[in-house]
Amino acid sequence: MKLIFTLNGEERSCTIEPDEKLLTTLRNLGTTSPKKGCGEGACGSCAVLLNGTLVNSCITFAATCSGAHVTTVEGLGHPNDPHPIQEEFVKAGAVQCGFCTPGMIMATKALLDSNPDPDRSQIMSALDGNRCRCTGYVKIFEAVGNAAKRLSTSKGDGGKP
Repeated sequence: MKLIFTLNGEERSCTIEPDEKLLTTLRNLGTTSPKKGCGEGACGSCAVLLNGTLVNSCITFAATCSGAHVTTVEGLGHPNDPHPIQEEFVKAGAVQCGFCTPGMIMATKALLDSNPDPDRSQIMSALDGNRCRCTGYVKIFEAVGNAAKRLSTSKGDGGKP
């Protein structure tokens, strides 16, 4: 079946199987940031934004994305022009092995889009669906808090939303 959707701001068209998961489609299109962790929607490594809502792409049927907007880490920033969330994860040392990082960054983006000034418990709740095996989450929570502060002070100054 044919799927047409917007991926990171660019309209894409591809052929998918009726039961194909969004993660498979994204990988087939060359998008590498969403990772296949558990394959059951429990670890958050494959998290992406679907029309602005955080979803686990390993359990989301690609066919449901017809006409939708999908955003991955590649749609936020690039190595030469990273998004402030990406920069704050690096600054805080919240990127250990990096496997969970794309999902954490997308969960952070979803949180800060809906709540630009979260407290610690709100950050913990928003990242509850993301698993990291390398850290105790302290640096990740610090990165999210720093990103929130940075984005709230950069509004109107050309900061990336």
